[in-house]
Amino acid sequence: MSEVLLFWNYVLQRREKNKKRKHLELEVSRTTEIELGTHTIKSHGAALAKNHMHDWLILLLLAVIEVILFIIQPFHRFVGKDMMTDLKYPMKGNTVPVWAVPMYAVLLPIAVFVLFYARRKDVYDLHHSTLGLLFAVLITGVVTDAIKNAVGRPRPDFFWRCFPDGKDVYDQWGGVLCHGKDSDIKEGHKSFPSGHASWSFAGLGFLSLYLCGKIKAFDRKGHVAKLCIVFLPLLAASLVGISRVDDYWHHWQDVFAGGLLGLVVAAFCYRQFFPSPFNDEGWGPYAYFKALEETRSNTHAASPVNALSVQVMGAQNVNERRRQNGDPFAALSADRYTSIRLDEIESGAKSACCLLGICRYQLKDKQCRLENDTMSRNVGNESIKNRV
Repeated sequence: MSEVLLFWNYVLQRREKNKKRKHLELEVSRTTEIELGTHTIKSHGAALAKNHMHDWLILLLLAVIEVILFIIQPFHRFVGKDMMTDLKYPMKGNTVPVWAVPMYAVLLPIAVFVLFYARRKDVYDLHHSTLGLLFAVLITGVVTDAIKNAVGRPRPDFFWRCFPDGKDVYDQWGGVLCHGKDSDIKEGHKSFPSGHASWSFAGLGFLSLYLCGKIKAFDRKGHVAKLCIVFLPLLAASLVGISRVDDYWHHWQDVFAGGLLGLVVAAFCYRQFFPSPFNDEGWGPYAYFKALEETRSNTHAASPVNALSVQVMGAQNVNERRRQNGDPFAALSADRYTSIRLDEIESGAKSACCLLGICRYQLKDKQCRLENDTMSRNVGNESIKNRV
């Protein structure tokens, strides 16, 4: 009977020890996440904005250039009588108004960025995604309007812009002598490339890449639903481009060129701040991981417990990648490494755990473990005697 009680007491003590270990592991994980993974606007926003002040000044310069390009007159390309066959489409209003383009190409993606910030509290992600989006849209706008003004291709409805009364007049060389509104004629020479298409694919294309990284669309797990989410912004941009052809404001070549331009610029601007969506770290900006490494280095020098917890997290991340690549021993390796590191944390006992404020182990805990080991040996010896 006494042996049963001793054994039961031993089991209870081991269970209590396991509970303490799990509690310690949970608290270390939470503390590490708070110390390493959270960068709010209040704590890092001012320094981040100051560090990228020159980028914001360049954005302001791009906005000024965009306004100038919009105001100046485009090149008035020669339009002959025999060319009017393809330029007599009726004048229609815009299915997608000009004022709506910044709403869905800029404000909508920023709203998505804010939602992710509200969840993760990562100011690096919010700042760099917003900065990258604005760069993508403004660079696209400047390039688009510069090409528009340089090419001066007439729109499909140019005839009615030039001759609103339907009476066409030509000079001695067969060129048009327009008598329509100056603003209509000016816009009539801005067909190539499509501004709606380029802005749409720049803003929504950037959003698509952002979502692709955030939801880990290419994590090799075969979740097609993630691809559907990624394709939604691109579908919206495509529909905007199609509407430009349906409204006879652009030729299909204008829309194709504008969409391609917007996508290319969006991809370049996205990669300036974020890893590839195919990368395992594609869910966060470069600056976040850089700040994380700096914090880990400082934590390693300041606190041995935090350093060990960071090593545990690092090993778990490595083994998670190994599991994704099909390594059947990754889970065993991760558990063993975590157990070893937690034993190191517990062996530090008094001084190490007080640094985290998680628990206050006393030196008697070592004595308790020695007693448990002794008890285990005694139970084993008693069992051998009974068998004999």
